[in-house]
Amino acid sequence: MSMITTSPSHGVTGARVAATLRDAILSGKYAPGERFRQDDLADHLGASRVPVREALRTLEAEGLVTIVPNTGAWVSTLSVADCEEMYWMRERLEPLLLRLSAPNLTDDVIDHLTSLAHEMQTTDDVERFLALDREFHLTSLQAADTTVLGDTVIRLWNRTQRYRREATRLLSLEGDGAVHHDHHLLVGALRRRDVDEAEHVLTRHIRRSRLELVRHPEVFDP
Repeated sequence: MSMITTSPSHGVTGARVAATLRDAILSGKYAPGERFRQDDLADHLGASRVPVREALRTLEAEGLVTIVPNTGAWVSTLSVADCEEMYWMRERLEPLLLRLSAPNLTDDVIDHLTSLAHEMQTTDDVERFLALDREFHLTSLQAADTTVLGDTVIRLWNRTQRYRREATRLLSLEGDGAVHHDHHLLVGALRRRDVDEAEHVLTRHIRRSRLELVRHPEVFDP
């Protein structure tokens, strides 16, 4: 578990605790439905209970944690319908964000995307693939100048992360290489500055993931 190792201190803020817990949830170290015990978290993180409570409220606002008053806090879970709805949102919002970002991507950034696409294709480690995939997509979107859309897309990514992990394992077992083909097509469109084609490729890429998740409802079993 990725934890802050400092001794108890009021300097350990809610934001720092939230960042640590967020990383642990996204990396799969906490499973959906797993309960958080505030005293245990405070001990592990070297913090008082106040920043831990603040952190849990922050993560609740992000949809990563569910808090039941006078009962406790758990890692949030999604149903098939929840996840499908979020992917519908990604299908529409993420290509728009890419359209805003693409004109501002430098040749060096596009070269980096090319390297990431090749590295994803050569790894058989699911966790490594997921890290590279996240870097690939968020890097392609990072040059957009937005105040709301970018944060919305990242929250959708974070809330669906665990289920994307399970879908990736299933696709790996089935030997589906379409995801790699999409990555190379996306890089090619960005390099040609063909924003319409880049949007089209990304929309199809997200749609494929949505359909794959819906095809495997066992991914959502507790």
